[in-house]
Amino acid sequence: MENKKSLATGVLHGTHDKFSFGALTPPIVQSATFVFDSSEQGAARFAGAEDGYIYTRIGNPTTTVLENKMAYLENGEACLAFGSGMGAISSTLVSLLSNGDHLVADTTLYGCTLTLMTEHLTRFGIEVQFVDMTDLNQLKAALKDNTKVVYFETPANPTMKVIDIEAVSKIAHEAVPGCKVVVDNTFCSPMITRPLEHGADVVVHSATKYLNGHGDVIAGICVSDADTIAKIKVAGLKDITGSVLDPFAAYLILRGLKTLKLRMDAHSKNAMEVAKFLEGSEFVKAVYYPGLECHSGHEVAKKQMSQFSGVLSFEVKSYEHAVKIMNNVKLCTLAVSLGDCETLIQHPASMTHSGYTKEELEAAGFSETLIRLSVGLEDPADIIADLDAAMRL
Repeated sequence: MENKKSLATGVLHGTHDKFSFGALTPPIVQSATFVFDSSEQGAARFAGAEDGYIYTRIGNPTTTVLENKMAYLENGEACLAFGSGMGAISSTLVSLLSNGDHLVADTTLYGCTLTLMTEHLTRFGIEVQFVDMTDLNQLKAALKDNTKVVYFETPANPTMKVIDIEAVSKIAHEAVPGCKVVVDNTFCSPMITRPLEHGADVVVHSATKYLNGHGDVIAGICVSDADTIAKIKVAGLKDITGSVLDPFAAYLILRGLKTLKLRMDAHSKNAMEVAKFLEGSEFVKAVYYPGLECHSGHEVAKKQMSQFSGVLSFEVKSYEHAVKIMNNVKLCTLAVSLGDCETLIQHPASMTHSGYTKEELEAAGFSETLIRLSVGLEDPADIIADLDAAMRL
C-alpha cells in the first residue's frame, strides 16, 4: 500500500475516489440491479472474468467507496460492508468455521455475539470455548489443532477489559498456523486502534457506532486480506446471511467518517473527565476506563490505543441505585448503542447482555450493579452535573 497521510487527512483523501459528473460527495446509487452492455459482458461478470456491478447484494458503487475507505483506515487489503454489526460478525464466523472446527473466544463479549456462539454455532457442530484472554496461559491451554478462529473484543463490552492484540495473535499463529485472529474494534475505531497492525487477521465493526456516529444507521464492517474478504463475500454475505448494506446507509456512514477524527478526540477527552469524576464519587464502587491508571489493562491500552475512546462502565452499590440513576438522569439518554453525539446510559445485565446466564455474567466480570456510559459530545461539566444529581437522589 502507498505511504499514508495522517489518518485525519487520510479519512478525507486517502483513497482518491473519483465520482461521476465531478461530484465532491459520493453519489447514492440506489439501484438493485445493473445493466450489461451485452450478454457476453453479463456472462463475463458472473464468471468473474470482468470487473463490474451485477446486483447490489453482490456489490454497489456507493458501498464500494465505503469499503475502500475502511480498508485504507484499517490498513487492510480489502473490506466488506454489511447491513448490521451482527451481519458482519456472523457472516465472518460462518465463512471461516465448519462442522468439527474449534473457536476460542474471550469470556466478555457483546450479548448477541455470545448468543451466536453458544446457541447457534454449536448447532452446526462447531466447538466453542471461552477463556479469559488477559490470561495468556488460558489461551495457550485452549488452542487445538482444529482451532480455526480466535475471537475477542478490545476494549470488551461492557467491562472495558483490554486484551493484548499482539500477544494473542502471536500465540495463536505459532500454535495453530492458519488460525484467524478476529478482533471486534467497535469501541475504538481505526482512529484509535488498528488491530491488523498488531498481528490480527480480521477486524469487524458495528459501523452503527463510532464510524457513523449519528445514531441513524445500522451497519457492519469487516476488513482483512483480499482472499479472506473474497471468501466471506461469497459465502457469508452473498449466500448465507444476505446481510447487505443499503447504498443510502453507506452514504451516511461516509458522511460520518469525515468527522471521525474530530469526534474520537472529543469523545476521548470527555470520557476521561467523566471517568475521573466517577473515580472520586462516594456513590461509585469501581470505574472501568482504560485511560485511568487504576485500570488493569492500562499499560496494554497505552501500547495499542492512541487514546482511550468514549465508553466507560461503573459499578454502584446496588441494583436499586443503578435503576434510580438511569431513571433520573436528565441530560444523559437512557438507550442502548454507543458512539452517538449524545451521551447514552444503559444497564448491560438487563439490556444489551440480558442473554447472559448468572454464571456467564460472573465469568465476564460484571454484575447487575454495572452501568455503561457512552460519553457524548456535550460539555463534560454538564454530563458530570447530570450524573452527580441523579446519584444523589
